[in-house]
Amino acid sequence: PKKELVLQDFMDVEYIPLETNDEFVNHGNVQAVGEKYIIVTNYRNDGDIFVYNRKGKAIRKINRKGQGAEEYTYCSGVTLDEDNNEMFIDDHFIKKVFVYDLEGNFKRSFKQKNDGGSRSYDDIFNFDKENLICYDELNNEIPFLLVSKQDGNITKEIKVPFKEKKLFFQILRQKEGTRAAGPGLYSRIIPYNNNWILIEPSSDTIYTLMPDCSLRPFIAKTPPVHTMNPEFYLILRLISDRYYFMESVKNVYDFRKREGFPRTYFMYDTQEKDFFSYIIYNGDYSYKKELYMIMFIPINAKGELWATIDAFKLCRDYEKGKLKGKLKDIAAKLGEDDNRVIMLVKPKK
Repeated sequence: PKKELVLQDFMDVEYIPLETNDEFVNHGNVQAVGEKYIIVTNYRNDGDIFVYNRKGKAIRKINRKGQGAEEYTYCSGVTLDEDNNEMFIDDHFIKKVFVYDLEGNFKRSFKQKNDGGSRSYDDIFNFDKENLICYDELNNEIPFLLVSKQDGNITKEIKVPFKEKKLFFQILRQKEGTRAAGPGLYSRIIPYNNNWILIEPSSDTIYTLMPDCSLRPFIAKTPPVHTMNPEFYLILRLISDRYYFMESVKNVYDFRKREGFPRTYFMYDTQEKDFFSYIIYNGDYSYKKELYMIMFIPINAKGELWATIDAFKLCRDYEKGKLKGKLKDIAAKLGEDDNRVIMLVKPKK
């Protein structure tokens, strides 16, 4: 059965217009949202890092891309640590993390783990005052780690049980080279209720990491993934106190047609204790404006998730009278060429 839901009924929604000026024009690729700062990059690898305050006012643009010892070659992601006034730049290609203050001054760097089949950290979150929590997709045994912010040493290995390592992507090896395809962006680490939900595709259980670093089963799936050919994997998109939104994804891809990873979208209602298909509407539109859970990405330990809305689309909807409430007020002050507006959501208390 299908449920129709309004996002604002179970999630708090906030809109933040990013200031636009000659120096601050960007794609709105949100990297971090803290209590005081927002960090944004472009989708192309130009090295630009834009620092805004929490209301979207431009503060400074930083670029430390280069080949030097204090420079990153590629900005794969930015993790914010406001308590220490630091940001951690994940350089996927040289397997290092560079640490700068929020003025862009280099402080230190450290190498990422490189044994057990490791490639690079795919997800990095600010865990506590001393540690980052990281996910290493290609590690054959222990993909979840607590890593020291000071020197990159492993302070805790978090062993999620699984029978055999499975990779949630497809590889095609040809004479002219190797091609790879994946299911798109999704998070293996999801902050929720002051804990962390850990998703390892090789495991039949999704776990909650408790404050004492013990694991509590959150969702178990059947049949076992190692018995499937092809495999079906479970992705969690958004979790509220009542609803869990998720996808079942088939691990297949046709390189000739460039299509694959078909998925089924569904949710679990903890009150009705049953599964449903769903349609979600944004209540800040005057008509039934559908939105998709796949657009939301976890952004901080508070459990907030982000998406963006193009300024020109908001301007168009404003002119047609399709907006209401706080989104209408924001759109009234936008220009079509302005930066995107951040949409932040978090579970209602």
